[in-house]
Amino acid sequence: MSSKTNGHIYIYDIVKKEKLDSVNKPISEAHGLPNECYNNNKEYSKIERKKIFEDKWVAVGVASSIPKPGDTKPFDLLGIPLILLRTEKNKIKVYHNVCSHRGYKILQKKCSIKKVLRCPYHSWSYNLEGNLVVTPHLGGMNKHESKDFDKSKSGLKEVRSYVWLDMIMINISNNEIPFEEYIKPLKDRWSKLWTEKDQKLIIHSKDFGYFKLTAKCNWKFAIENYCESYHLPWVHPGLNSYSKISDHYHIEGLPNRFAGQGTVVYNPKFKGKLKFPCFPNWPKDKLNIAEYVALFPNIMLGIHKDHYYIYWLEPINYDLTLEHMEIYYVGNNPANSKKYKTLRKQNYKLWKGVQSEDLNIIEGMQEGRNSPSYNGGNFSPIMDNPTHHFHKWVATNLV
Repeated sequence: MSSKTNGHIYIYDIVKKEKLDSVNKPISEAHGLPNECYNNNKEYSKIERKKIFEDKWVAVGVASSIPKPGDTKPFDLLGIPLILLRTEKNKIKVYHNVCSHRGYKILQKKCSIKKVLRCPYHSWSYNLEGNLVVTPHLGGMNKHESKDFDKSKSGLKEVRSYVWLDMIMINISNNEIPFEEYIKPLKDRWSKLWTEKDQKLIIHSKDFGYFKLTAKCNWKFAIENYCESYHLPWVHPGLNSYSKISDHYHIEGLPNRFAGQGTVVYNPKFKGKLKFPCFPNWPKDKLNIAEYVALFPNIMLGIHKDHYYIYWLEPINYDLTLEHMEIYYVGNNPANSKKYKTLRKQNYKLWKGVQSEDLNIIEGMQEGRNSPSYNGGNFSPIMDNPTHHFHKWVATNLV
């Protein structure tokens, strides 16, 4: 179907069908996603936002960033204004950040509210459950109600959401399968290492538990780079000194929703004798196993015997991405006590250093995509399987 027949723009109006078909070929024959998927094309960006960021489960933050009832913050997902808040019942909810009256963007900055979200325009106000509760002079001066207006039909529009391992996941279009079903293949995989009982122990570090990096490139480069360990010797020589390519293995989720790599030699070299406590049910014969999984489209996860992290992406436009790192430990003592502060700082510096080393690479790939001679690239049939897995996911879901 073409835009010429009905006025709609389809992906094949922007990217030739044979280019996307090539992505899904066996890895020895495939090319990667073409330049049109990375460069400045407004029509492509509209399709990607709808097909990838509205139709799929995506991360928009972490629940621990709004820890108390009434805590709320705005978040824009590729131009879609949202509100993240914690209700009086301690539940995380996400709403469209727009007043039902005249369409004003209600929340402008992070804050803590006691009872209502008030629109600054005409003071229409909503409680934390999204219900419209105050409508000043709705029926005329000093008449705040009207028999011709049903407030119950004009609340904030809630976005389907789910919290898993502190990640706030949303599905704007409300047309994806339930998140419990969506995440089950990864949960099943990790159940052999990291039990649900252990997962409940994670606590976000308040001092050395967060950093943000700015990547001047398309969000997809961060994911495809994270999927593979092929680049370790040249990009991460320090990490490669004790965790070599040969110590890693591929992860390719089925159904295709995640991919990544694992290591069999996780054993960080920090100063001093103190060590972080381990998850109590992590298998004793697998203490050197760690896994690094990209959950498509915008999440990178790391699980280890002694800590867990979420590295989630906030795409701003086609060549600008904010990268948010959230680090968690086994209980509040290692996460926030003075005893472990020096150790937390070392772990923070390790991961910030590794992720910073990747910035030049992924930004360089963005620059390279300006070449008309590039066909999307060829894959190593042995080393690039997880990255190819991600490219196939994007190509399939764009259609």
